[in-house]
Amino acid sequence: MHNSPARNGQHGPELLDATRTRFRLWAPDAQSVSLVIVGGQTLPMKEAENGWYAVEADAGPGTRYSFLIDDELTVPDPASRAQAGDVHDPSIVVDPNGYTWRNPDWQGRPWHETVLYELHVGAYGGYAQIEQRLQALAELGVTAIELMPLAEFPGERNWGYDGVLHYAPEAAYGTPEQLKHLIDTAHGLGLMVFIDVVYNHFGPDGNYLHRYAKHFFRHDQQTPWGDAIDFRRREVRDFFIDNALMWLMEYRFDGLRMDAVHAITDRTFLTELAERVHAAAEPGRRLHLVLENEDNRSSLLTQGFTAQWNDDGHNVLHTLLTDERQGYYADYHQDSTTKLVRFLGEGFIYQGHQNRRGESRGEPSAHLPPTSFVLFLQNHDQTGNRAFGDRLVSLADPDALRAATAVLLLSPMIPLLFMGEEWGAREPFLFFTSHHGELADAVREGRRGEFAEFSEFADEQTRERIPDPNAVETFEASKPDFSKQDQAGHAEWLALYRQLLRIRHQEIVPRLDGSQFLGAEALGDAAALARWRLGDGQVLRLALNLGEKEVSVPPPAGDARLLHVSRDTEADPSAGTLPARTATLHLEVADER
Repeated sequence: MHNSPARNGQHGPELLDATRTRFRLWAPDAQSVSLVIVGGQTLPMKEAENGWYAVEADAGPGTRYSFLIDDELTVPDPASRAQAGDVHDPSIVVDPNGYTWRNPDWQGRPWHETVLYELHVGAYGGYAQIEQRLQALAELGVTAIELMPLAEFPGERNWGYDGVLHYAPEAAYGTPEQLKHLIDTAHGLGLMVFIDVVYNHFGPDGNYLHRYAKHFFRHDQQTPWGDAIDFRRREVRDFFIDNALMWLMEYRFDGLRMDAVHAITDRTFLTELAERVHAAAEPGRRLHLVLENEDNRSSLLTQGFTAQWNDDGHNVLHTLLTDERQGYYADYHQDSTTKLVRFLGEGFIYQGHQNRRGESRGEPSAHLPPTSFVLFLQNHDQTGNRAFGDRLVSLADPDALRAATAVLLLSPMIPLLFMGEEWGAREPFLFFTSHHGELADAVREGRRGEFAEFSEFADEQTRERIPDPNAVETFEASKPDFSKQDQAGHAEWLALYRQLLRIRHQEIVPRLDGSQFLGAEALGDAAALARWRLGDGQVLRLALNLGEKEVSVPPPAGDARLLHVSRDTEADPSAGTLPARTATLHLEVADER
């Protein structure tokens, strides 16, 4: 394969040749639509069936254009492939085949080899700066980078979940060609690249669809971001499915992380997306679809989706490491040892169980392979949704954190690291945006209001200390300082991550395909013993004690091989006791347990 074929969906411009383009817009609520070419002519667009407007024009790559709705409102293309500035500015015609791939035969990697590294492109400095760190990540043992959302958002600083132009990579980070060059470079180093996509809502600034295509939304269903997207409509489904195919086929991303699909009420949209993605993949190419889904719908993981972020696992480990119990951590602090056992032995904690409000969620998960779960100790949400963006290294006992890190990197679940975690970065990751005016005020006050139920932010004066999301200083403070990673206090963490990932690739990954849960049992307060049968029949055994007292533990089988003990201790890891804040992992020859 040399160049990817041009996307042939209905939404967005279609380059016919070097000088001519067909433009389309679904605008069922417009009376008229015209194409406005910057520095050129304004062309009336012909109305077709079902609310579509189209026109062909002399316009090659680089042409800037907008749409004029009802001779009164000029808007960008909602399927813009690039923007000449920000979300309100003209769109740009892009040649989807204009980049020549240096690694055209890349087919991806098997999922069980995945070690994810989540990063924010802006905090890294853009696509070109990420490229400079890829070699170091590959040498560390990372096999995939995951980019937080790239869809064009208002301003230059944003987490990415305020995107409004889903087909246009954020201009502040670089050009579409620079993004492809980053992906190409990663593939040359054996690294997969994932993108976080947001198909559950549009951001609050720059979305004009309500004006000319109000049926894009359904007003009878609300989400935390307003009216739900109406996936019952074919045009709406195609808008998002074509977008997924663009990232995977044209940009050659290796997979998608789909944000908050619990806010997508039409499950058939998700299954159709998975079907169409896998049908479009070239023979032999590996594509991976990963969900964030608070509903814990494990059944989706047998319907074309590869894995799900395991917030349950993070939450119980976090509350055991920090003793935090406010907000959603209350659901995990109560009876935390039982929940630790269920997480290690079955994947999800909530499998139809009730939370503190008496609401049940989740489906049984023990039948799934452990690789169906993406495990993390930190990510953009769990760090950035803290008032001051604290990282776990600043919150937890170091020995307990090393034990939890052994679980992260040596369990059969798929590990995800958050940028800077590998060397114990202490720079916060804060919530940042670059809104203006009334929206900026609303975001600032809304951010502070999120913490009103937390006792330490009960008074308004304390809440005012929470960093302003719109201040440039908030964004600057969130950049990890990689020059520190070889300094004392950081080099030790980096050495630990490197050691554990080396063990993972040597001992765990070759045996992961075909692995399964064998269950877990409590050893004492905050302590558990878990086993997984690996694909070659051997059993991986984890003894974990995040408590403050040593516990008794059955000795491993006589032929067991010690893979790792998380801290120096005088206790023999095979002697029947497990010290406080310690994890041990053994490989046992298969037995009948």
